[in-house]
Amino acid sequence: MTTAKADVALSEAEIAQQLTALPHWTYGGGWLRRSYRTHSWKGTLMVVNVVGHLAEAAWHHPDLSVSYARVEVKLQTHSAKGITAKDFALARKIEAVVHWQPGREGGALDGTPTTDAAAGYIIYDD
Repeated sequence: MTTAKADVALSEAEIAQQLTALPHWTYGGGWLRRSYRTHSWKGTLMVVNVVGHLAEAAWHHPDLSVSYARVEVKLQTHSAKGITAKDFALARKIEAVVHWQPGREGGALDGTPTTDAAAGYIIYDD
């Protein structure tokens, strides 16, 4: 269960401090925002499904803007009328899963081929 502290809106200073750990996320207009670039509609749908699964499992639901090769995720806690610890927790989980690159871990999983445009998935920011 969530704690009352998780439902309290953070101050602008607290939001700025938390964003230092999420360099590709921004804050503006009352929302935490992140735009993911993909190679195609296929990659876009995969990102949307990941975000949808994580949000539903967390029972915290973002707003999404979806186009052919881009997904924008917007987070805020409506009941708190602002950004809370819940938004940052979900942002960290989304970031970890969407940007997971198994080929860089050196394990048994190779990751998405980078030499085959048809296999393109997400455009990594690093």
